[in-house]
Amino acid sequence: TESRFLVLQRHAVLLTNAYALAELERNIMAKQPEHLAVHKKFTGTLELVSSHVIELDVRIAEKDRPILCGAVIGKADILLTGDKKDFGHLFGRMVCGIEIVTVKMLLARLVARGLVTEQ
Repeated sequence: TESRFLVLQRHAVLLTNAYALAELERNIMAKQPEHLAVHKKFTGTLELVSSHVIELDVRIAEKDRPILCGAVIGKADILLTGDKKDFGHLFGRMVCGIEIVTVKMLLARLVARGLVTEQ
């Protein structure tokens, strides 16, 4: 939602790649089309990194490699995903130097650090 995005944006540089944006838009259209306007509003504020796939030593579905590779290429500290099916086994773990977390996990951390008051 818009408020969660704004909270995250205040505390981090948010990056993505074209592959991840396309996947997100497909998921929004399939599950919550009413959120498409918010998605479109914030897309332009994200730092865009390459969708190039690089060699990684991690067990992950081929279709999700561009997502993780984008985080690696962008030198991200955290990969934020709600994809429990494909990334769930990696939640809370460090993979290629990047911590894989859900929005809920990250917001809880920000609340615990006193950086935000909402969850």
